[in-house]
This record gives sequence, C-alpha cells and structure tokens, in this order.
Amino acid sequence: MKLHQLKYIHEVARQGLSISAAAEALHTSQPGVSKQIQMLEDELKLQIFQRHGKRLTGITEPGRHIVKLAATVMLEMQNIKRVGDEFSKVETGTLTIATTHTQARYKLPSAIKQFIEMYPHVKLSIHQGNPSQVTAQVASGEADIGIATEMISSDDRLLCLPCYEWNRCVVVPKGHRLIDAVPLTLAKIASFPLITYDFAFTGSTIVSKVFHDAGVMPNVVLTAIDADVIKTYVSLGLGVGLIANMAYDEERDKDLVRLDCSHLFPPSTTYLGIRKDAFLRGYLYGFIELLAPKYDRRAVDEAMKVYRTY
Repeated sequence: MKLHQLKYIHEVARQGLSISAAAEALHTSQPGVSKQIQMLEDELKLQIFQRHGKRLTGITEPGRHIVKLAATVMLEMQNIKRVGDEFSKVETGTLTIATTHTQARYKLPSAIKQFIEMYPHVKLSIHQGNPSQVTAQVASGEADIGIATEMISSDDRLLCLPCYEWNRCVVVPKGHRLIDAVPLTLAKIASFPLITYDFAFTGSTIVSKVFHDAGVMPNVVLTAIDADVIKTYVSLGLGVGLIANMAYDEERDKDLVRLDCSHLFPPSTTYLGIRKDAFLRGYLYGFIELLAPKYDRRAVDEAMKVYRTY
C-alpha cells in the first residue's frame, strides 16, 4: 500500500468518481490513476469502486470505509506539513477561507485588510458559496476556516465559534408606499413582490419559517445569493428586498431606503468553523482574533483541547 494510492482514491471520490478530473487535479495521467487504484484493490483483495466497463459508477461498502480512512490520512499529512511549516516558516503559507457572499462583501474586508498587513507573505484565498457548501469545504479540508450562518454549526466534524448576531432589513426605492407603512408587519411585506436570499441559505429558511408560522404567504419573485443583486433588482422596481442589515451601505445604497424589520425575525448567528482535528498555523489564530477579538489563541486552544490528539 502506497501513500499516493490513498491520495488517488481520495481525489477520485472527491471528484465524483471522475478519474480524468482526479488526474487533472493531481497533475498526473488518467491511466496512471486507474492502474494505481487497481493495484491497491488487488493488494487488499476487494473492490473499492463499482464499475461499468471502464467507468466508475459507485463506491462499494468496504470502499466507503477505505475512502473515509484515506481522507483522514490526507488530513493528517496536511497537519504534519503545517507543523513543519509552523516551526520553519512562521509567517509564510496559505489561508483558505470559505464564506458566503454577504460575509465576504460586508463583514470580512476590515479583518482581511489587517491580516494582509500583518502577514504579507501568507497567500489568502476566499471561496464563496452557500452555508452548506462552506461547511463541506471546511469538513473536507479544502478550506481552513468557514464563516457562515447556523447551518455550519450542525456538522459534528467542525468546532464552531459564535462570532456575532445579525438581523434583517427591508430595502425599497425612494418614494415606495411601504415607507409610510412603518412599523412593518409580515402582512405588509407580503403585500408586495419580495426579493430575498436564495433558500439554500439558513437565514432564508428562518424567514420562510416565520412567514409560515404566521400563516402569511410572501410572493417571492426572485432569489439570489448576492445582496448586491437583490438591491439592483429592487432599484429597478421589481419588488421589495429583504436582506441582512450589514448588507445596506448608506453611501453606496443612497437610492434605496432601509426599513427596520428586526422585530419580525429572530436574529441569526454567524459562526466561525474549523476542523476539530486540524493543526492551526499561528497566522490562522491571528485571523480568528481579527475577526472575533474575544477568541485569542488561548480561547481557541481551550475550545479545541478536548478534540486534540497532538
């Protein structure tokens, strides 16, 4: 059994059973990947993948266990490299952040600006997605840290630290009839076409539940993952927008009017998620503290120590 064989089956599983995609991601040849997987199966005397001709169609029962263990091996190899880097290259490396558009656009810029100034030799990468995608990227090790709403805290592979709470507001064009209808009610909002976040977002699920529990059916005409897109279509007069409070900028959105509706919805919590078994580089501690000052290195270590084996 060779380490690169485990790496190959891990990547094939990660690429949806596409050997060609795995070969491309690993910068090697497709026949080489296929041969090494076959050699590992021969050595173990079992099939890891189900096949139809030369095409992989699924993962066998024993294969699922092996793929899971291979993923653990890959993560531990990554941890070993991080330990080496931490003690030989203190302020160099990479930091991959997975987060939603709203967090990346409105909440992270200040922390990221400070981080780049403090760690100029660390390469920073931001992956955007909905909370379930953010969670999956951190859980798989593709991202070092995830920043998203409640959904991320439900994955037991991750340690999630609550960073801050936020609520929502309604945005409308100047002169809109809803401006004179404050304080807002769910019925008043539902009397106009509604533009809000994609329902893959936990925040939107909370919104849906509030409307449902009140017996009010909103007329959702458009959903988007991007608050700027929502505001664009509100400006065009296609409906009223329901967005995160943080996504309204008084200077940039001066053609829109913000109406408070925080009394109608429970607050949402943004969490910072990291793998429980990950080795954290010093600069990752630094980023966490920039984003959420209450979590200095001691506080993070205290939260992590119950899971650590090193």
